[in-house]
Order: sequence, then C-alpha cells, then structure tokens
Amino acid sequence: MGRGKIPIRRIENQTTRQVTFSKRRAGLLKKTHELSVLCDAQIGLIIFSSTGKLCQYCTEPYRMEQIIERYQRVTGTRIPEDDSREQLHNELAMLRKETRRLQLSMRRYTGEDMTSIPIGELDQLEQELECSVNKVRDRKNELLQQQLDNLRRKERILEEENGNMYRWVQEHRAALEYQQGALEAKPVEHQQLLDQFQFYGEPSSVLQLAPIPQQFHSYQLQLAQPNLQDSSI
Repeated sequence: MGRGKIPIRRIENQTTRQVTFSKRRAGLLKKTHELSVLCDAQIGLIIFSSTGKLCQYCTEPYRMEQIIERYQRVTGTRIPEDDSREQLHNELAMLRKETRRLQLSMRRYTGEDMTSIPIGELDQLEQELECSVNKVRDRKNELLQQQLDNLRRKERILEEENGNMYRWVQEHRAALEYQQGALEAKPVEHQQLLDQFQFYGEPSSVLQLAPIPQQFHSYQLQLAQPNLQDSSI
C-alpha cells in the first residue's frame, strides 16, 4: 500500500510549520551539496524563513557575491547602487538652506536687518507681532487669575478655620474659666493653712510655736517606778 499524497498548501499550525521547515531545509541543503559535488555545478542557494532568518549555501571555493555577479552578467540585470554620499550631500545642502531661511525670519521678529523688507511684509510682520503680544497678554492674565483664585480659596479656608476656633473657644469658655478660678484659689488655701500655725513674739534663736489647738488631745506623762533591785546592787 503506497503512501498518500500530502496536499501542497500552507501549514496553518505555527509549530508544525516550523518543524517542517527545519526538516525540509536540511534535506534541501543536503541535496544541493550532492548536486554540486556530483555534477561539478556552481550553485548559490538563499533561503529566508518566515521569521526573516537567512540560510544560504554556496559551492566552494566560490563566494555568494561571485555567483550573484555571474548571474547578473548572464541575465543582463544589475542591482542599482545607491550613492549614499551624494544623497547625504543633497540632504545637508537642503538643511543648510532651511536653517538660513529660519535665521533670516527670526532676525525680522527681533527687529534686525529691516532695511530690505518691503512695506507689505512690514505690515504683515506688524500684524503677526500684535497677534503674538495679544496671546502673551491673554496667557499672562490667565495665570494671574489662577493665582488670584488660589489666594481667595486660601482666604476662605483661613476664615473657616478662624470661625471654627472661635466657636470652640466660646463652647469651652466655662471650662476654661473654672480652671482659671481653681488656679487662683490654690494660693488662698495655702495662706489659710499657714494661718493655723501662728508665730508670736520677736524673732529669736529659739522658734516659738503657738499653743496647740484644742482638737489635739492632751496626754499626761507618768514617771515609771524605780527598780529597787538594781539600786540595791
């Protein structure tokens, strides 16, 4: 039973497509080498994968450039060569010309070299400058208005904080007055305590105390009996 034919079309599965590419590329390179050796043929093979990877084969001892040059001579085709130096020179000249034009236009706006400008261009320049000045003034007024709005907002915030603090003081005024009265009463109580102990007479080297108040109970001292036994000894 023979093998079935595989339809030649693009493989949709990316992994399967990559595996098939690797296998068939190796087989193609092998067959190309065999053909070059067996038949003494000059072969140049260039392969680009779907991801842009380059794979090539060239018959030794030739180089790929020699094979391509021979192909161009035989077919009469030639790849156009870009003269990068001429292109860079043209771009540089264009940039210099544009820079010169911009410098001249900037000198007009700064009021320099006005002698060669005709009256019509001077009128246009004046209108452009007036338009620019108006834009600058509008932007300046906008910034000033923003600063004024910020200051007014800060003023309202400070007024609200001041009102809150004033209401707090009014609500706690009674407590503050009570604490202040308590602090003033403490020296009076201290003076009353000192008045309970009165000093009398002229100051001397011996401190004399006032009579003991009546609330203190009096105690009588009694002498202990002598120990006769100790005296007889």
